[in-house]
Amino acid sequence: MRLLLLGATGFLGRHVAARAAGHDVVTASRRPGAADLWLDPGSEPAGLAEALRAVRPEAVVNCGGAVDGTPAELVDGNVTAVSRLVEAVRDRGCRLVHVGSAAEYGTVSVGVPVAETARPQPVGAYGVTKLAGTSLVLTLQDSVVLRVFNPIGPGAPPSSLLGRVVAQVARGSSEIRTGPLDATRDYVDVRDVADAILAAAASDARGVLNAGSGTPTLSRDLVHALLALTPGRVLAEEGGGSSHSPAVPWQQADLTAATVALAWKPAFPLRTSLLDLLQEAGC
Repeated sequence: MRLLLLGATGFLGRHVAARAAGHDVVTASRRPGAADLWLDPGSEPAGLAEALRAVRPEAVVNCGGAVDGTPAELVDGNVTAVSRLVEAVRDRGCRLVHVGSAAEYGTVSVGVPVAETARPQPVGAYGVTKLAGTSLVLTLQDSVVLRVFNPIGPGAPPSSLLGRVVAQVARGSSEIRTGPLDATRDYVDVRDVADAILAAAASDARGVLNAGSGTPTLSRDLVHALLALTPGRVLAEEGGGSSHSPAVPWQQADLTAATVALAWKPAFPLRTSLLDLLQEAGC
């Protein structure tokens, strides 16, 4: 299957590219020289249409977008860029697989796995803009959005919880500082998410599907599990932490629909995700 992969040099995109054996993948990135194509849908809409004409993909996989920044930057990355992508794909008539976020759900009932039928109640600009992007993608007849929960594993970005922790471990810090770790999240290996994305591209699934581990994990337990693999360090929780955490204390993915539609299920144990994260970071 011929795929055009947007955001190919990001945390998730590079794992999609690495695990796409059997597919003909053309990679695209906003970083010049980092992929097969330089492509920034947010600032160069004409370039996107040209890329689709040149590549002639059977499906476009969008792993791009803005994770943090000002509200205007989040709108540019998660709404404006997606609207241009949707129009280009509509004109071309190919399939679109888009990476959404569990942040679109926002606050959910504690103890109840959240299904795709849940009413989205995003907290903060990131979740709001991701939900807007999802709504735009779903205007296409042949499209699927994977609502990704909390990806972890090799290459976790510095902006993520484990990325910050591992950076301190790599510096040799004996005291690992974090914000409060009272939130429970569905942490899923990035490679499992990549496999779900590739399965979605090759399927005829449409609409929204969750991509998570299906297991709730207290963030404090996650960090302690990682530090247990690097003995001699202590955890110090301080500060205000993420503005999202107090408002969204708990999330767990209901994977029923995804496992049926994609014939997929997560395979990487948490310990493997943590070990591989440490190994790639040179720890």
